[in-house]
Order: sequence, then structure tokens, then C-alpha cells
Amino acid sequence: MVNFYTMEINWEAFLEYFPRVPEDEVKKRLLAFQERLKEKDVDLALVLQNVDLFYLTGSLQRGFLLVSKEEATFYVQRDYERAHFESPLPLKKVEGFNELKKIPFLEKVKKVGLEFDVLPLGMFLRIKELFKNEVEFVDISPDILYLRSVKSPYELEQIKEAVRITSEVLSLVPEFLRPGLTEVELDARLQYEGRRLGNHGWLRMRGFNQEMCPVAVVSGVNGGIPSYVDGPIKALGTCPAIGFGTSFKVIQKDEPIIVDYGVCINGYVSDETRSYVIGKLHPKLEKAYEVSLKVIEMMEKEAKPGVSVKKLYQMALDIVKTHNLEENFMGFGENRVKFIGHGIGLEINEWPIIANREEFLQEGMTFALEPKFVFPDLGAIGVELDYVVQKGGVSRLGSLSPRLFSL
Repeated sequence: MVNFYTMEINWEAFLEYFPRVPEDEVKKRLLAFQERLKEKDVDLALVLQNVDLFYLTGSLQRGFLLVSKEEATFYVQRDYERAHFESPLPLKKVEGFNELKKIPFLEKVKKVGLEFDVLPLGMFLRIKELFKNEVEFVDISPDILYLRSVKSPYELEQIKEAVRITSEVLSLVPEFLRPGLTEVELDARLQYEGRRLGNHGWLRMRGFNQEMCPVAVVSGVNGGIPSYVDGPIKALGTCPAIGFGTSFKVIQKDEPIIVDYGVCINGYVSDETRSYVIGKLHPKLEKAYEVSLKVIEMMEKEAKPGVSVKKLYQMALDIVKTHNLEENFMGFGENRVKFIGHGIGLEINEWPIIANREEFLQEGMTFALEPKFVFPDLGAIGVELDYVVQKGGVSRLGSLSPRLFSL
């Protein structure tokens, strides 16, 4: 595979266990993106964020993608040879941004698209220096996120495989659970099982200071601990630097045990949660879990292409209010979050967001629905299931029952 005399790498030899994104997949994405640029009359888009770069080039190598209405070139800083193996697009090796000043086309550009939601200010200031003439900078993040929200058959296959592994790992939890086990011990065992089954082990999350762990094991009162993370269940974590999720707490009988588990396959993620108990739950928690299943039932009945996410969100809130549990739904107090579901794909927080927003489901969208409840004195309870939007409605991507697992 590697000639150690010349240090030349035979990249083709890695294909058996290192699959590339299909060439036609990358080119279809790029054409769709160029159509969006034409609609907005954007002369040039400069794509820099890792995941967007991977989506449009098929490679995560360091560099930047320049896309005009007719052409696209992947400028690679590191590693050019590997990028050439991974991406079907035209490539050019560069040292950095300054080499772009040599491109005559830039002098004619009037409107430039950038990823406003993720672009650091320092990098933006450097980009401004590339253009001698006055240009208008516009946000292309919504365009990329919109394209990414509707999955191709190839993408859907990656997510289905991720969810298959998730279902298998979550089904193993009862084999390992016992009083006296720490959350972190169970976390480690589940990470091992997932990697053994093919989990690539990464979960990416979009946004400044946004982070996500691949596994969260949360038991008892740990489920009611507040923290900064943008999710309904925060928990203690292992230290102030890892300030949410799995802790060193010992798992006890008769307390809720939440396992939130994500798997990555070829960059695409799953995100599902199940609840467990060794013994018997408090009646308040049992009631809340039944309500979470009612929200799931509503979603499976009402969600379909063309339906407003705002309508679905409000219907979920109405169910919760009917059972007088709104104060504990999706968090508690000021730590409550204002969504009940989120898109899944190359990042864990893609579109659609099932919330009070003007967005409509489309065929091919994939999302995780997570009706969860938090009680500071008792802990957290709930479920999370992954779905794909199809012509007639939504279909579950996983096979594991959403029931409460009692040991």
C-alpha cells in the first residue's frame, strides 16, 4: 500500500475498507448548489466548513471550495494526493488564501456567498482582503443546510446502517445493567459494542461551541442536573471541562436510566434514546413515559410531506398540557429547550427542526423525535426515535421497540 522508498501511497488498495462517496453523488450535490446560487444571483461561493466541504467535494482534506454558477474548484492545502483520491472535482494545490488573489475572475465578482453561521470573524477579514473591488457578502448557510436536509438514496442507506447498529447496541443494555455499575462503565461498554459492530465513532454538531458525545448514560437524579448543552437532558458529566452527560455516578435500583446513543457510518449519524429501570419507576415517571409514547404516536400519524413543523410541535405541546406535564417537558425551568426533534445527517442538529418555526417536511428528510421529561427530584425519562419522511408519511428507521425496558 505504501512504497517506503518513495513514500508513494497506492490509495486504491484502501478501497476495500475505506469507501469513497460515489462520484455521481458529489456531482449531483454540486449541481443543485449551483442552481441555488443562480436563483440568488450569487457570483461566487466560498465553502470552508469541514462538513459542508465534505458534502460538496467528497473529501474532508484541508482547503476551500470555490463555486461559481458554472464551475467549481477544490483548492487543497493538505493533503492534495489524498484529496485527489477522495474527490471527483477539479483540484488545485495551494499554500493558502493569498494565492486566490492571482485569479482574474475575482476582480469581476460582485456578490460572494459565505457560511455566516460558522465562519470565524478572523477568517472573514482575511477573505475580504482577497477582493480589490467592493463586493456584497451574502449568507449561503441556509442554502447548503436546505440541500443537506433532503437525503439521497445513498445518504439514506448510510443513516439506516447507523440506526441498525444503534438498535442492536441499545438492545444489549439489559445484559450489562446491574445495581452498582457506574454510568461511565456502561458508557464504555456500549462504545466498545458499537465500534465492534462498525460504528465509526464520531458525532458532529454544527455551531459555535456546540459539542456532542456519542453516548450519554444518565441515571436517577443525574438526569435533573442543569448544564449548558442545547438538549433536554443535560446531566453532570465527568468534570467542569466535560460538563454534561455520563458521570461517575453509581446506578441504583428503582431509578430511571436513560441511554442516548449515536452511531456514525461514513459521516452520517443516528441518534436514538431508550429508558431502562432495574425494579420499578416512580408513578410520576411512568406517567411521563406514557405521554412521550403518545407524542410518538401522534407524530407517526400526522407527519407527512407538506406538513408544518410548527403544527406538529404545537400538537405535541397540546398532548403534554392535557396531562399537566408541560413544566417538565423537554427540560425543566430555564433549562427547557424549545424543540422536540431535529434533523440527522452529517451533523446531529440538521434541518428540519421540529419547533415553532416556518418549515415544512419534505420527502427524503430524516429526523430524530425526542419527547423527554425532566424532574429535578427524580431524574429524566423519555424516548428518541429516528424517522425518514416518505410519500405517505414517516417511517421509523430503527427496529428496537420504544417501550420502557424493565429489568
